[in-house]
Amino acid sequence: MNPSCSINQTAIWAQLHQHQRSTRFLHMRELFEQDPDRFEKMHEQLNGLMLDYSKNRITEDTLNLLIELATIADVRGWTDKMRRGEKINISENRAVLHTALRLPAEVAVYVDNHNVVPDIHAELERAFTFAESVRNGEYTGVTGETITDIVNIGIGGSHLGPEMVTLALRPFQQPNLNVHYVANVDGANLMEVLNTIKPSRSLFIIASKSFTTPETLLNAQTARRWFLQQGMTEKDIARHFIAISSAVSKAQDFGIDAQNIFAMFDWVGGRFSVWSTIGLSVMCAIGKKNFQDFLAGGRAMDEHFFTAPLRHNIPVLLSLIGLWYHTFYNTTSHAIIPYDHGLRRLAAHLQQLDMESNGKQVGRYGEHLDFDTGPVIWGEEGVNCQHAFFQLLHQGPRLISSDFIVPINSFYHVSTQHKMLVANAFAQTEALMHGKTLAEAYAELMHLDNKSRDMLAPQKVFPGNQPSNTLLLDEINPFNLGMLLAMYEHKVFVQGIIWGINSFDQWGVEYGKVLAKKIQPELGTTGPLQHDASTNGLIAYFRKHHHDTNTN
Repeated sequence: MNPSCSINQTAIWAQLHQHQRSTRFLHMRELFEQDPDRFEKMHEQLNGLMLDYSKNRITEDTLNLLIELATIADVRGWTDKMRRGEKINISENRAVLHTALRLPAEVAVYVDNHNVVPDIHAELERAFTFAESVRNGEYTGVTGETITDIVNIGIGGSHLGPEMVTLALRPFQQPNLNVHYVANVDGANLMEVLNTIKPSRSLFIIASKSFTTPETLLNAQTARRWFLQQGMTEKDIARHFIAISSAVSKAQDFGIDAQNIFAMFDWVGGRFSVWSTIGLSVMCAIGKKNFQDFLAGGRAMDEHFFTAPLRHNIPVLLSLIGLWYHTFYNTTSHAIIPYDHGLRRLAAHLQQLDMESNGKQVGRYGEHLDFDTGPVIWGEEGVNCQHAFFQLLHQGPRLISSDFIVPINSFYHVSTQHKMLVANAFAQTEALMHGKTLAEAYAELMHLDNKSRDMLAPQKVFPGNQPSNTLLLDEINPFNLGMLLAMYEHKVFVQGIIWGINSFDQWGVEYGKVLAKKIQPELGTTGPLQHDASTNGLIAYFRKHHHDTNTN
Protein backbone atom coordinates (compact mmCIF):
# COMPACT_ATOMS: atom_id res chain seq x y z
CA MET A 1 0.00 0.00 0.00
CA ASN A 2 1.24 3.50 -0.82
CA PRO A 3 2.51 5.14 2.45
CA SER A 4 0.67 8.33 1.53
CA CYS A 5 -2.65 6.47 1.39
CA SER A 6 -4.29 5.77 4.74
CA ILE A 7 -5.83 2.32 5.07
CA ASN A 8 -9.23 3.84 5.83
CA GLN A 9 -9.23 5.51 2.41
CA THR A 10 -9.14 2.18 0.57
CA ALA A 11 -12.11 0.53 -1.12
CA ILE A 12 -11.82 -2.59 1.05
CA TRP A 13 -12.22 -0.45 4.17
CA ALA A 14 -15.52 0.90 2.86
CA GLN A 15 -16.61 -2.62 1.90
CA LEU A 16 -15.94 -3.85 5.42
CA HIS A 17 -18.04 -1.05 6.90
CA GLN A 18 -20.86 -1.92 4.51
CA HIS A 19 -20.51 -5.62 5.37
CA GLN A 20 -20.70 -4.82 9.09
CA ARG A 21 -23.89 -2.80 8.59
CA SER A 22 -25.51 -5.62 6.62
CA THR A 23 -24.53 -8.44 9.03
CA ARG A 24 -24.67 -6.80 12.46
CA PHE A 25 -28.10 -8.28 13.22
CA LEU A 26 -27.03 -11.87 12.52
CA HIS A 27 -27.04 -14.05 15.62
CA MET A 28 -24.40 -16.73 16.03
CA ARG A 29 -26.96 -19.31 17.10
CA GLU A 30 -28.54 -18.89 13.65
CA LEU A 31 -25.16 -19.24 11.95
CA PHE A 32 -24.57 -22.55 13.72
CA GLU A 33 -28.08 -23.75 12.85
CA GLN A 34 -27.55 -22.86 9.19
CA ASP A 35 -24.16 -24.60 8.98
CA PRO A 36 -23.62 -27.70 11.16
CA ASP A 37 -20.01 -27.84 9.88
CA ARG A 38 -19.18 -24.34 11.09
CA PHE A 39 -16.71 -25.58 13.72
CA GLU A 40 -14.90 -27.78 11.18
CA LYS A 41 -14.47 -24.79 8.87
CA MET A 42 -13.45 -22.37 11.64
CA HIS A 43 -10.79 -24.00 13.73
CA GLU A 44 -7.05 -24.46 13.27
CA GLN A 45 -4.46 -26.72 14.86
CA LEU A 46 -0.71 -26.40 15.33
CA ASN A 47 1.22 -29.00 17.29
CA GLY A 48 -0.30 -28.95 20.78
CA LEU A 49 -2.51 -25.90 20.19
CA MET A 50 -6.03 -25.64 18.75
CA LEU A 51 -7.92 -22.42 17.98
CA ASP A 52 -11.71 -22.47 17.73
CA TYR A 53 -12.89 -19.15 16.30
CA SER A 54 -16.34 -20.32 15.19
CA LYS A 55 -18.07 -18.43 18.02
CA ASN A 56 -17.61 -15.05 16.35
CA ARG A 57 -19.89 -12.69 14.45
CA ILE A 58 -18.27 -13.60 11.17
CA THR A 59 -19.05 -15.44 7.97
CA GLU A 60 -16.78 -16.67 5.19
CA ASP A 61 -17.45 -13.37 3.44
CA THR A 62 -16.21 -11.52 6.53
CA LEU A 63 -12.99 -13.52 6.54
CA ASN A 64 -12.44 -13.01 2.82
CA LEU A 65 -12.83 -9.25 3.16
CA LEU A 66 -10.52 -9.12 6.19
CA ILE A 67 -7.86 -11.18 4.42
CA GLU A 68 -8.07 -8.80 1.47
CA LEU A 69 -7.55 -5.95 3.93
CA ALA A 70 -4.42 -7.67 5.30
CA THR A 71 -3.15 -8.18 1.77
CA ILE A 72 -3.66 -4.55 0.82
CA ALA A 73 -1.94 -3.45 4.04
CA ASP A 74 1.03 -5.61 2.92
CA VAL A 75 1.22 -7.72 6.06
CA ARG A 76 3.47 -10.21 4.24
CA GLY A 77 5.80 -7.47 3.05
CA TRP A 78 6.17 -5.93 6.50
CA THR A 79 6.73 -9.38 7.98
CA ASP A 80 9.58 -9.97 5.52
CA LYS A 81 11.08 -6.59 6.41
CA MET A 82 11.02 -7.53 10.08
CA ARG A 83 12.65 -10.91 9.42
CA ARG A 84 15.40 -9.34 7.31
CA GLY A 85 16.37 -6.92 10.06
CA GLU A 86 15.12 -3.78 8.33
CA LYS A 87 14.52 -0.87 10.66
CA ILE A 88 10.74 -0.97 10.77
CA ASN A 89 10.73 0.83 14.15
CA ILE A 90 10.82 4.06 12.19
CA SER A 91 10.65 6.61 14.99
CA GLU A 92 13.68 5.10 16.76
CA ASN A 93 15.46 3.90 13.59
CA ARG A 94 15.75 0.36 14.94
CA ALA A 95 15.28 -3.15 13.66
CA VAL A 96 12.64 -5.34 15.30
CA LEU A 97 14.08 -8.80 15.87
CA HIS A 98 12.47 -10.56 18.81
CA THR A 99 11.87 -13.47 16.41
CA ALA A 100 15.66 -13.71 15.92
CA LEU A 101 16.00 -14.53 19.62
CA ARG A 102 14.36 -17.87 18.82
CA LEU A 103 16.38 -18.74 15.71
CA PRO A 104 18.82 -21.67 15.51
CA ALA A 105 22.50 -20.74 15.46
CA GLU A 106 23.05 -21.57 11.78
CA VAL A 107 20.59 -18.93 10.50
CA ALA A 108 21.92 -15.45 9.68
CA VAL A 109 20.09 -12.14 10.21
CA TYR A 110 21.91 -8.89 9.50
CA VAL A 111 21.52 -5.49 11.13
CA ASP A 112 23.82 -2.82 9.65
CA ASN A 113 25.72 -5.59 7.82
CA HIS A 114 26.35 -7.48 11.08
CA ASN A 115 24.99 -10.97 11.68
CA VAL A 116 23.29 -10.74 15.08
CA VAL A 117 22.46 -14.43 15.54
CA PRO A 118 25.93 -15.41 16.88
CA ASP A 119 25.64 -12.56 19.41
CA ILE A 120 22.25 -13.86 20.52
CA HIS A 121 23.51 -17.38 21.04
CA ALA A 122 26.70 -16.24 22.76
CA GLU A 123 24.71 -14.32 25.36
CA LEU A 124 22.16 -17.09 25.74
CA GLU A 125 24.92 -19.62 26.35
CA ARG A 126 26.52 -17.34 28.95
CA ALA A 127 23.15 -17.03 30.66
CA PHE A 128 22.49 -20.78 30.45
CA THR A 129 25.90 -21.55 31.94
CA PHE A 130 25.33 -19.14 34.80
CA ALA A 131 21.82 -20.40 35.47
CA GLU A 132 22.95 -24.02 35.53
CA SER A 133 25.76 -23.18 37.94
CA VAL A 134 23.21 -21.65 40.30
CA ARG A 135 20.86 -24.61 39.92
CA ASN A 136 23.51 -27.27 40.55
CA GLY A 137 25.05 -25.44 43.51
CA GLU A 138 28.36 -24.66 41.83
CA TYR A 139 27.71 -20.93 42.09
CA THR A 140 27.43 -20.07 45.78
CA GLY A 141 27.21 -17.00 47.94
CA VAL A 142 30.29 -15.52 49.62
CA THR A 143 29.81 -17.82 52.62
CA GLY A 144 29.87 -20.91 50.43
CA GLU A 145 26.15 -21.52 50.90
CA THR A 146 24.05 -22.43 47.87
CA ILE A 147 21.65 -19.89 46.41
CA THR A 148 18.05 -20.52 47.48
CA ASP A 149 16.39 -17.22 46.47
CA ILE A 150 16.59 -15.20 43.27
CA VAL A 151 15.13 -11.68 43.28
CA ASN A 152 14.46 -10.23 39.83
CA ILE A 153 14.28 -6.44 40.00
CA GLY A 154 12.87 -4.85 36.85
CA ILE A 155 9.72 -3.26 35.51
CA GLY A 156 7.54 -3.54 32.42
CA GLY A 157 8.94 -6.13 30.02
CA SER A 158 11.84 -6.86 32.37
CA HIS A 159 9.28 -8.01 34.93
CA LEU A 160 5.91 -9.00 33.46
CA GLY A 161 7.13 -11.54 30.92
CA PRO A 162 9.60 -13.39 33.19
CA GLU A 163 7.18 -13.40 36.12
CA MET A 164 4.33 -14.72 33.99
CA VAL A 165 6.46 -17.49 32.44
CA THR A 166 7.92 -18.54 35.79
CA LEU A 167 4.46 -18.83 37.35
CA ALA A 168 3.06 -20.67 34.33
CA LEU A 169 5.88 -23.24 34.38
CA ARG A 170 5.89 -23.87 38.13
CA PRO A 171 5.64 -27.67 37.60
CA PHE A 172 9.02 -27.51 35.83
CA GLN A 173 10.72 -25.40 38.49
CA GLN A 174 13.59 -26.60 40.66
CA PRO A 175 11.99 -27.13 44.08
CA ASN A 176 14.83 -25.78 46.25
CA LEU A 177 15.09 -22.49 44.36
CA ASN A 178 12.62 -19.65 44.96
CA VAL A 179 12.24 -16.90 42.34
CA HIS A 180 10.78 -13.55 43.41
CA TYR A 181 9.80 -10.57 41.26
CA VAL A 182 9.94 -6.92 42.33
CA ALA A 183 8.78 -4.03 40.14
CA ASN A 184 6.65 -1.57 42.06
CA VAL A 185 8.38 1.31 43.85
CA ASP A 186 5.85 0.90 46.63
CA GLY A 187 8.21 -0.26 49.37
CA ALA A 188 5.85 -3.06 50.30
CA ASN A 189 6.72 -4.95 47.10
CA LEU A 190 10.43 -5.14 47.88
CA MET A 191 10.21 -5.48 51.64
CA GLU A 192 7.77 -8.38 51.46
CA VAL A 193 10.53 -10.25 49.61
CA LEU A 194 13.50 -9.05 51.68
CA ASN A 195 11.75 -10.05 54.90
CA THR A 196 11.66 -13.68 53.76
CA ILE A 197 15.19 -14.21 52.43
CA LYS A 198 18.71 -14.61 53.76
CA PRO A 199 21.31 -12.30 52.15
CA SER A 200 24.07 -14.92 52.04
CA ARG A 201 21.81 -17.27 50.04
CA SER A 202 20.21 -14.68 47.74
CA LEU A 203 20.99 -13.51 44.23
CA PHE A 204 19.65 -10.20 42.89
CA ILE A 205 19.10 -9.76 39.14
CA ILE A 206 18.94 -6.07 38.13
CA ALA A 207 17.20 -5.96 34.73
CA SER A 208 17.46 -2.57 33.03
CA LYS A 209 18.79 -1.93 29.53
CA SER A 210 20.03 1.57 30.40
CA PHE A 211 20.66 0.87 34.10
CA THR A 212 18.91 4.18 34.69
CA THR A 213 15.24 3.07 34.78
CA PRO A 214 14.10 5.09 37.82
CA GLU A 215 11.84 2.48 39.41
CA THR A 216 14.29 -0.38 38.89
CA LEU A 217 17.30 1.62 40.08
CA LEU A 218 15.50 2.81 43.21
CA ASN A 219 14.57 -0.76 44.14
CA ALA A 220 18.08 -1.96 43.31
CA GLN A 221 19.69 0.69 45.52
CA THR A 222 17.30 -0.15 48.34
CA ALA A 223 18.12 -3.86 48.01
CA ARG A 224 21.82 -2.97 48.00
CA ARG A 225 21.50 -0.97 51.23
CA TRP A 226 19.53 -3.79 52.85
CA PHE A 227 22.20 -6.27 51.80
CA LEU A 228 24.93 -4.20 53.44
CA GLN A 229 22.84 -3.57 56.56
CA GLN A 230 22.60 -7.34 57.04
CA GLY A 231 26.33 -7.55 57.67
CA MET A 232 27.52 -8.12 54.10
CA THR A 233 30.33 -6.03 52.58
CA GLU A 234 30.77 -3.89 49.48
CA LYS A 235 33.03 -6.62 48.10
CA ASP A 236 30.24 -9.18 48.53
CA ILE A 237 27.97 -7.26 46.14
CA ALA A 238 29.89 -8.62 43.16
CA ARG A 239 28.90 -12.14 44.17
CA HIS A 240 25.26 -11.52 44.99
CA PHE A 241 24.18 -8.93 42.39
CA ILE A 242 24.14 -9.45 38.64
CA ALA A 243 22.83 -7.25 35.81
CA ILE A 244 21.06 -7.60 32.49
CA SER A 245 21.92 -4.35 30.79
CA SER A 246 23.60 -2.59 27.89
CA ALA A 247 25.21 -0.06 30.27
CA VAL A 248 28.19 -2.10 31.46
CA SER A 249 30.02 0.79 33.14
CA LYS A 250 26.95 1.84 35.15
CA ALA A 251 26.40 -1.72 36.34
CA GLN A 252 30.05 -1.96 37.35
CA ASP A 253 29.79 1.33 39.25
CA PHE A 254 26.96 -0.31 41.20
CA GLY A 255 29.43 -3.01 42.25
CA ILE A 256 28.56 -5.77 39.78
CA ASP A 257 31.34 -7.90 38.33
CA ALA A 258 31.76 -7.46 34.56
CA GLN A 259 31.47 -11.20 33.95
CA ASN A 260 28.05 -11.13 35.64
CA ILE A 261 26.62 -8.50 33.29
CA PHE A 262 24.53 -9.99 30.48
CA ALA A 263 23.90 -8.01 27.31
CA MET A 264 20.63 -6.69 25.90
CA PHE A 265 20.06 -5.63 22.30
CA ASP A 266 18.51 -2.35 21.17
CA TRP A 267 16.47 -4.12 18.49
CA VAL A 268 14.37 -5.94 21.09
CA GLY A 269 11.69 -4.04 23.00
CA GLY A 270 11.17 -4.90 26.64
CA ARG A 271 7.72 -6.41 26.12
CA PHE A 272 9.22 -8.84 23.57
CA SER A 273 12.37 -9.67 25.56
CA VAL A 274 11.52 -12.66 27.76
CA TRP A 275 13.18 -14.89 25.13
CA SER A 276 16.54 -13.19 25.72
CA THR A 277 18.84 -12.85 28.72
CA ILE A 278 15.94 -10.98 30.35
CA GLY A 279 14.64 -14.51 30.89
CA LEU A 280 17.63 -15.36 33.11
CA SER A 281 15.39 -15.70 36.17
CA VAL A 282 13.24 -18.12 34.17
CA MET A 283 16.35 -20.09 33.15
CA CYS A 284 17.32 -20.39 36.80
CA ALA A 285 13.83 -21.59 37.66
CA ILE A 286 13.27 -24.18 34.91
CA GLY A 287 16.73 -24.93 33.53
CA LYS A 288 18.40 -24.80 30.12
CA LYS A 289 16.53 -27.68 28.45
CA ASN A 290 13.10 -26.36 29.38
CA PHE A 291 14.01 -22.81 28.33
CA GLN A 292 15.24 -24.18 24.99
CA ASP A 293 11.87 -25.91 24.60
CA PHE A 294 10.22 -22.55 25.33
CA LEU A 295 12.29 -20.98 22.53
CA ALA A 296 11.43 -23.89 20.24
CA GLY A 297 7.73 -23.33 20.82
CA GLY A 298 8.09 -19.68 19.90
CA ARG A 299 10.06 -20.67 16.80
CA ALA A 300 7.35 -23.16 15.76
CA MET A 301 4.73 -20.40 15.92
CA ASP A 302 7.09 -18.09 13.99
CA GLU A 303 7.40 -20.60 11.15
CA HIS A 304 3.64 -21.07 11.07
CA PHE A 305 3.08 -17.31 11.00
CA PHE A 306 5.71 -16.78 8.28
CA THR A 307 4.50 -19.56 5.98
CA ALA A 308 0.85 -20.52 6.55
CA PRO A 309 -1.77 -19.05 4.17
CA LEU A 310 -3.53 -16.08 5.74
CA ARG A 311 -6.86 -17.96 5.79
CA HIS A 312 -5.33 -20.68 8.00
CA ASN A 313 -2.78 -18.58 9.89
CA ILE A 314 -3.58 -18.60 13.61
CA PRO A 315 -2.06 -15.22 14.61
CA VAL A 316 -3.45 -13.58 11.48
CA LEU A 317 -6.96 -14.93 12.11
CA LEU A 318 -6.91 -13.72 15.72
CA SER A 319 -5.64 -10.36 14.57
CA LEU A 320 -8.26 -9.89 11.86
CA ILE A 321 -11.14 -11.01 14.07
CA GLY A 322 -10.01 -8.63 16.81
CA LEU A 323 -9.68 -5.80 14.31
CA TRP A 324 -13.19 -6.58 13.02
CA TYR A 325 -14.62 -5.78 16.44
CA HIS A 326 -12.33 -2.97 17.55
CA THR A 327 -12.43 -0.96 14.34
CA PHE A 328 -15.65 -1.90 12.55
CA TYR A 329 -17.89 -2.58 15.57
CA ASN A 330 -16.15 0.15 17.63
CA THR A 331 -15.77 -2.09 20.66
CA THR A 332 -13.28 -0.88 23.23
CA SER A 333 -12.02 -3.92 25.12
CA HIS A 334 -10.95 -7.54 24.89
CA ALA A 335 -10.82 -10.02 27.77
CA ILE A 336 -8.10 -12.63 28.31
CA ILE A 337 -9.45 -15.53 30.39
CA PRO A 338 -7.06 -18.40 31.09
CA TYR A 339 -8.56 -21.41 32.82
CA ASP A 340 -5.25 -22.26 34.43
CA HIS A 341 -3.96 -20.92 37.74
CA GLY A 342 -0.39 -20.84 36.42
CA LEU A 343 -1.46 -18.36 33.73
CA ARG A 344 -2.91 -15.90 36.23
CA ARG A 345 -0.44 -13.19 35.12
CA LEU A 346 -0.99 -13.73 31.40
CA ALA A 347 -3.53 -10.90 31.11
CA ALA A 348 -1.06 -8.48 32.73
CA HIS A 349 1.69 -9.49 30.30
CA LEU A 350 -0.63 -9.16 27.31
CA GLN A 351 -1.85 -5.78 28.56
CA GLN A 352 1.65 -4.43 28.10
CA LEU A 353 2.29 -6.33 24.88
CA ASP A 354 -0.87 -5.06 23.22
CA MET A 355 -1.63 -1.69 24.81
CA GLU A 356 1.95 -0.39 24.86
CA SER A 357 2.36 -1.49 21.24
CA ASN A 358 -0.89 -0.35 19.65
CA GLY A 359 -2.36 2.13 22.13
CA LYS A 360 -1.78 5.03 19.75
CA GLN A 361 -3.73 7.47 17.60
CA VAL A 362 -0.81 8.52 15.41
CA GLY A 363 0.40 6.44 12.48
CA ARG A 364 3.95 5.33 11.78
CA TYR A 365 4.60 8.41 9.64
CA GLY A 366 3.14 10.90 12.13
CA GLU A 367 -0.33 11.08 10.60
CA HIS A 368 -3.44 11.24 12.80
CA LEU A 369 -5.58 8.11 12.72
CA ASP A 370 -9.28 8.92 12.72
CA PHE A 371 -10.46 5.39 13.45
CA ASP A 372 -10.38 3.15 16.53
CA THR A 373 -7.22 1.11 17.07
CA GLY A 374 -5.83 -0.70 20.11
CA PRO A 375 -8.34 -2.17 22.56
CA VAL A 376 -8.21 -2.21 26.35
CA ILE A 377 -6.85 -5.63 27.33
CA TRP A 378 -8.01 -7.02 30.65
CA GLY A 379 -8.89 -10.32 32.27
CA GLU A 380 -8.53 -12.77 35.11
CA GLU A 381 -8.18 -16.48 35.63
CA GLY A 382 -11.22 -18.73 35.35
CA VAL A 383 -13.32 -19.77 37.14
CA ASN A 384 -12.71 -16.92 39.59
CA CYS A 385 -13.83 -14.31 37.08
CA GLN A 386 -17.16 -16.06 36.51
CA HIS A 387 -18.16 -14.78 39.94
CA ALA A 388 -16.90 -11.27 39.18
CA PHE A 389 -17.17 -9.64 35.74
CA PHE A 390 -19.02 -12.35 33.81
CA GLN A 391 -22.32 -10.76 34.77
CA LEU A 392 -21.33 -7.84 32.54
CA LEU A 393 -20.25 -10.14 29.71
CA HIS A 394 -23.53 -12.04 29.74
CA GLN A 395 -26.12 -9.34 30.40
CA GLY A 396 -24.33 -6.01 30.13
CA PRO A 397 -24.94 -3.53 27.31
CA ARG A 398 -21.50 -3.76 25.69
CA LEU A 399 -20.12 -6.00 22.98
CA ILE A 400 -16.94 -7.50 24.47
CA SER A 401 -14.81 -10.15 22.81
CA SER A 402 -12.85 -12.73 24.80
CA ASP A 403 -10.11 -15.33 24.51
CA PHE A 404 -10.60 -18.49 26.58
CA ILE A 405 -7.32 -20.37 27.11
CA VAL A 406 -7.76 -23.92 28.38
CA PRO A 407 -5.23 -26.72 28.97
CA ILE A 408 -6.66 -30.17 28.22
CA ASN A 409 -4.41 -31.84 30.80
CA SER A 410 -3.26 -30.69 34.21
CA PHE A 411 -0.15 -31.49 36.24
CA TYR A 412 -2.27 -31.46 39.38
CA HIS A 413 -4.50 -34.50 39.73
CA VAL A 414 -6.94 -33.45 42.42
CA SER A 415 -10.22 -35.37 42.30
CA THR A 416 -12.34 -34.17 39.33
CA GLN A 417 -11.34 -30.52 39.61
CA HIS A 418 -9.74 -30.20 36.19
CA LYS A 419 -12.79 -31.58 34.39
CA MET A 420 -14.96 -29.16 36.34
CA LEU A 421 -12.62 -26.33 35.32
CA VAL A 422 -12.80 -27.28 31.64
CA ALA A 423 -16.58 -27.80 31.78
CA ASN A 424 -16.98 -24.27 33.11
CA ALA A 425 -14.84 -22.82 30.31
CA PHE A 426 -16.78 -24.59 27.57
CA ALA A 427 -20.11 -23.74 29.21
CA GLN A 428 -19.26 -20.04 29.38
CA THR A 429 -18.36 -19.82 25.69
CA GLU A 430 -21.59 -21.65 24.82
CA ALA A 431 -23.67 -19.34 27.01
CA LEU A 432 -21.98 -16.21 25.66
CA MET A 433 -22.70 -17.33 22.11
CA HIS A 434 -26.13 -18.93 22.46
CA GLY A 435 -27.83 -16.72 25.03
CA LYS A 436 -31.37 -17.27 26.29
CA THR A 437 -34.48 -15.74 24.72
CA LEU A 438 -37.45 -14.32 26.60
CA ALA A 439 -39.56 -17.27 25.45
CA GLU A 440 -36.98 -19.70 26.84
CA ALA A 441 -36.89 -17.81 30.11
CA TYR A 442 -40.70 -17.94 30.36
CA ALA A 443 -40.66 -21.68 29.70
CA GLU A 444 -38.26 -22.18 32.62
CA LEU A 445 -40.61 -20.33 34.96
CA MET A 446 -43.89 -22.09 34.27
CA HIS A 447 -44.04 -23.18 37.91
CA LEU A 448 -44.52 -19.55 38.99
CA ASP A 449 -47.66 -17.45 38.93
CA ASN A 450 -48.11 -15.06 36.02
CA LYS A 451 -47.14 -11.91 37.92
CA SER A 452 -43.93 -13.43 39.27
CA ARG A 453 -43.08 -14.89 35.86
CA ASP A 454 -43.61 -11.54 34.13
CA MET A 455 -41.29 -9.85 36.61
CA LEU A 456 -38.54 -12.48 36.66
CA ALA A 457 -38.39 -13.67 33.05
CA PRO A 458 -36.81 -10.49 31.56
CA GLN A 459 -34.07 -10.69 34.20
CA LYS A 460 -33.16 -14.20 33.05
CA VAL A 461 -32.76 -13.21 29.39
CA PHE A 462 -29.23 -13.51 27.98
CA PRO A 463 -28.80 -11.69 24.66
CA GLY A 464 -25.96 -14.00 23.66
CA ASN A 465 -24.07 -13.27 20.43
CA GLN A 466 -21.03 -12.32 22.53
CA PRO A 467 -17.92 -13.38 20.58
CA SER A 468 -15.13 -15.55 21.91
CA ASN A 469 -12.12 -17.52 20.74
CA THR A 470 -11.17 -20.74 22.51
CA LEU A 471 -7.52 -21.82 22.59
CA LEU A 472 -6.91 -25.39 23.73
CA LEU A 473 -3.43 -26.61 24.62
CA ASP A 474 -2.45 -30.21 25.38
CA GLU A 475 -0.89 -28.91 28.58
CA ILE A 476 0.94 -25.83 29.80
CA ASN A 477 4.53 -26.89 29.13
CA PRO A 478 7.48 -24.80 27.93
CA PHE A 479 6.96 -25.56 24.24
CA ASN A 480 3.23 -24.83 24.26
CA LEU A 481 3.69 -21.67 26.31
CA GLY A 482 6.28 -20.50 23.80
CA MET A 483 3.79 -21.01 20.98
CA LEU A 484 1.09 -19.16 22.89
CA LEU A 485 3.21 -16.08 23.62
CA ALA A 486 4.65 -15.87 20.11
CA MET A 487 1.11 -16.16 18.73
CA TYR A 488 0.03 -13.06 20.66
CA GLU A 489 3.18 -11.18 19.60
CA HIS A 490 2.34 -11.78 15.95
CA LYS A 491 -1.33 -10.91 16.50
CA VAL A 492 -0.32 -7.49 17.85
CA PHE A 493 2.17 -7.00 15.01
CA VAL A 494 -0.41 -7.72 12.30
CA GLN A 495 -2.97 -5.36 13.80
CA GLY A 496 -0.36 -2.62 14.04
CA ILE A 497 0.59 -3.09 10.40
CA ILE A 498 -3.02 -2.87 9.21
CA TRP A 499 -3.77 0.18 11.36
CA GLY A 500 -0.55 1.82 10.15
CA ILE A 501 0.96 1.98 13.66
CA ASN A 502 4.58 1.62 14.72
CA SER A 503 4.00 -1.07 17.35
CA PHE A 504 7.58 -0.90 18.64
CA ASP A 505 7.97 2.50 20.25
CA GLN A 506 6.26 3.79 23.39
CA TRP A 507 6.56 7.54 23.63
CA GLY A 508 3.49 7.71 25.84
CA VAL A 509 5.43 5.95 28.59
CA GLU A 510 8.18 8.55 28.58
CA TYR A 511 6.20 11.75 29.19
CA GLY A 512 4.93 10.76 32.63
CA LYS A 513 8.46 9.82 33.67
CA VAL A 514 9.70 13.29 32.75
CA LEU A 515 7.01 14.97 34.85
CA ALA A 516 7.62 12.59 37.77
CA LYS A 517 11.29 13.63 37.89
CA LYS A 518 10.17 17.25 38.28
CA ILE A 519 7.52 16.53 40.91
CA GLN A 520 9.52 14.19 43.16
CA PRO A 521 11.91 16.83 44.59
CA GLU A 522 8.99 19.26 44.99
CA LEU A 523 7.29 16.86 47.40
CA GLY A 524 10.00 17.49 49.97
CA THR A 525 10.35 21.27 49.67
CA THR A 526 8.26 24.33 50.44
CA GLY A 527 9.01 26.25 47.27
CA PRO A 528 6.53 27.61 44.72
CA LEU A 529 4.77 25.22 42.32
CA GLN A 530 4.36 25.72 38.59
CA HIS A 531 1.79 23.08 37.66
CA ASP A 532 -1.95 23.22 37.01
CA ALA A 533 -4.21 24.00 39.96
CA SER A 534 -5.10 20.36 40.59
CA THR A 535 -1.50 19.11 40.60
CA ASN A 536 -0.39 22.06 42.75
CA GLY A 537 -3.18 21.25 45.20
CA LEU A 538 -2.23 17.58 45.38
CA ILE A 539 1.43 18.38 46.03
CA ALA A 540 0.51 20.93 48.70
CA TYR A 541 -1.80 18.47 50.42
CA PHE A 542 0.92 15.79 50.38
CA ARG A 543 3.47 18.22 51.84
CA LYS A 544 1.12 19.06 54.69
CA HIS A 545 0.18 15.53 55.67
CA HIS A 546 3.23 13.41 54.81
CA HIS A 547 5.36 12.10 57.69
CA ASP A 548 8.84 11.44 56.33
CA THR A 549 10.41 8.54 58.23
CA ASN A 550 13.06 7.83 55.62
CA THR A 551 16.55 8.33 57.01
CA ASN A 552 18.44 7.10 53.94
